[in-house]
Amino acid sequence: MKKKPIKILIPSIALVLALISFLSPSELYAEECKAYNWYCKKNDKHEIPSLDPDFSFINKYGGYYADHNVGNNDKVIYLTFDAGYENGNIEKILDSLKAHNAHGTFFILENLINRNPELVLRMKDESHLICNHTAKHPDMTKITDLDNFKNQLSRLEKAYFTLTGEEMPKIYRPPEGRFSEQNLKFAHELGYKTIFWSFAYADWDNNKQMSSDKALEKLLAHTHNGEILLLHPTSKTNAEILDRFLSELEKEGYRFGNLNELWAK
Repeated sequence: MKKKPIKILIPSIALVLALISFLSPSELYAEECKAYNWYCKKNDKHEIPSLDPDFSFINKYGGYYADHNVGNNDKVIYLTFDAGYENGNIEKILDSLKAHNAHGTFFILENLINRNPELVLRMKDESHLICNHTAKHPDMTKITDLDNFKNQLSRLEKAYFTLTGEEMPKIYRPPEGRFSEQNLKFAHELGYKTIFWSFAYADWDNNKQMSSDKALEKLLAHTHNGEILLLHPTSKTNAEILDRFLSELEKEGYRFGNLNELWAK
């Protein structure tokens, strides 16, 4: 009887290299400090975008970009706004939210508390979440020690407490979506959840505003259950279309969720 040849399984080159190689402490530190720009690859299927494998570490440190645990029978969108200053449009955004009884999350800077305290108090009184976008909006990836990282968050916390007499929620969004694994680790150690987004569009440049119809079309084309939507409330276009946008979402059966739901499930 002829013997069958024995098959030897040869590990892939990548696996071999992974097994025989290692990173020095300094190399590990450099990798942890590597800077990234957050993004999501859009799709036209009304589905949550997949997470870039390079960003998988966000799951270890209380990072979220969408609600993956939402049930099929519960259509929810989380409205979030990065608000650094008022130019007349934030007030209009608040008016539209109030008209729809839609609660959102405003990631604010120290500037808004100092210059427009009445606006921040209105946000609070109308039951919006007011969260930490840092005091001065720096590139946080350039801050590589915990004390300086903490200072950007605690400085805003103190300003908020002085104004409202309440503690600011431990919810953080990195300025400009710039982050590193170390940043998320620091935020986690300070008790913060880090919130990214599953859809945004180019709305931040007041000198390059998209037309209202085009912006509304873009937003509606990319809605998805569990979406964390990022909008800039200083955008003239957003102020013009938010009422119509919320009406369309309501027609589609969406409700407007509270970010605290993400870790309460």
